[in-house]
Amino acid sequence: MFPSKTKMISHSLAKRHLAALVVFLLCSSCSSPNTAKDAITLAFEQQRSNIAVEGEGIVVRTLFDGTSGVPHQRFIVRIASGSTVLVSHNTHVAERIDDLKTGDHVSFAGEYIWNPQGGVLHWTHHDPDGRHTPGWIKHNGKTYQ
Repeated sequence: MFPSKTKMISHSLAKRHLAALVVFLLCSSCSSPNTAKDAITLAFEQQRSNIAVEGEGIVVRTLFDGTSGVPHQRFIVRIASGSTVLVSHNTHVAERIDDLKTGDHVSFAGEYIWNPQGGVLHWTHHDPDGRHTPGWIKHNGKTYQ
């Protein structure tokens, strides 16, 4: 004997609710999309380079500008994970952040390059040739790119 239509509909509805619950639980247990902290930490642990990252942190040290070749403003940022990364900001392409100092909050987007000291973030500027994903640094309400 066939089950009644009402039971079949209820069973079908229950299956859909169960499927929706499974999807919800799976999605809620997944990590959020790669944050800079996660991407930088993972890239450092795996010794990977050329990783696009975006995030924020606190400036823990300002360094002398790099003057060999293309000039770069250099400073070290501590991200939420506690890791540090050297930011190498091309001042030939983007404006220099003149009022940057230790303790300042910055947001950034760029490309991570691994090294044993924590890595380097570069491409924090637009690409004049339009071939590379543009990066940026935000400091005190201003975007530098």
